[in-house]
Amino acid sequence: MPLLDSFVWRSWAGFGLAVLIALTIVILIIAIVSTAAKLVARRRPGIYATLSALRHRLRILLALISLWVAVALTLPERDWMPVLNQLFLIAVIAAGAWVVAAGVTLLFERTARRYDVSASDNRVARRMRTQLLILKRLALVVIGVIAIGSILLTFDGAQAVGASLLASAGLASVVAGLAAQSTLANLFAGMQLAFSDAIRVDDVVIVEEEYGRIEEITLTYVVVRIWDQRRMVLPSTYFTTTPFQNWTRTTADLMGSVMLDLDWRVDVDGMRAELERVLGDTTLWNGAASNVQITDATGGMVRARVLISAANSSDLWDLQVLVREKLVAWVRDHAPEALPLRRYVQADAQPDNE
Repeated sequence: MPLLDSFVWRSWAGFGLAVLIALTIVILIIAIVSTAAKLVARRRPGIYATLSALRHRLRILLALISLWVAVALTLPERDWMPVLNQLFLIAVIAAGAWVVAAGVTLLFERTARRYDVSASDNRVARRMRTQLLILKRLALVVIGVIAIGSILLTFDGAQAVGASLLASAGLASVVAGLAAQSTLANLFAGMQLAFSDAIRVDDVVIVEEEYGRIEEITLTYVVVRIWDQRRMVLPSTYFTTTPFQNWTRTTADLMGSVMLDLDWRVDVDGMRAELERVLGDTTLWNGAASNVQITDATGGMVRARVLISAANSSDLWDLQVLVREKLVAWVRDHAPEALPLRRYVQADAQPDNE
């Protein structure tokens, strides 16, 4: 048949027809895959939307491969083929890495959804999400490095250049190692934090005398969200070399205290009864701990420590504020004798000795 003759296909008309056929095949494949994904999504609602990034990137990869095949078979100007082959190869490697990165991201995100950090007891969920986050970023870095290395190897002489660089890298490696010492230290510290369980995403910590939550853990730094919505960015090595407080390392439940300086005449039993009434009327208290203790008695006053507990740090803060307000109102309205007083004793006048 004349249409199958190679001379006919290696013409601009044949080139245009081949490109059209290649794109049509890609469209058909995409339609079949999309239809199959929609059928699966009927049984699992929401899965089709999560595949959006992967689907778009896969379309680009398939289009590049099909165009490469069409160009390689039908382009009339064969002198352009070495350059075009090089460009298509680089584009396919980059697009392939892009697709793999989307697949890896989707896999880690769907795995992370199994662990709900909004639950009251979320210690395991926070640990797993932290480790999955670090592994995902490490996998993306590895994919990027492999893609860049593969692209560099497509150039003629890249192997010889690499060998010469390795042969003359004695002093340069020492200098580079010294220059990257802090970066590498943070990199290994980040990996250590992910698997040592020292901190996790959403942990409540005290760092640099600031109260906050771990918002993000990367390979090189950690972001702490301070209570007033500021962000403190600390290098990963900070958490491996500096002491810090982690309030939720073993459990999400927290205990806190409210300190009140009162007069010696305070009715401690009455304060305990008022505390039980206040805690019974609020859902912020988790029922784990409640007590009133006199921890100090100096300077003409006693110090009452009110111990309370809550399911998480935000509930604990609100509960501390509530208990403080209610107990202050109780002392003012029902136990005014417990209000702090200053006592002055006037010495008797000394008799005159004449």
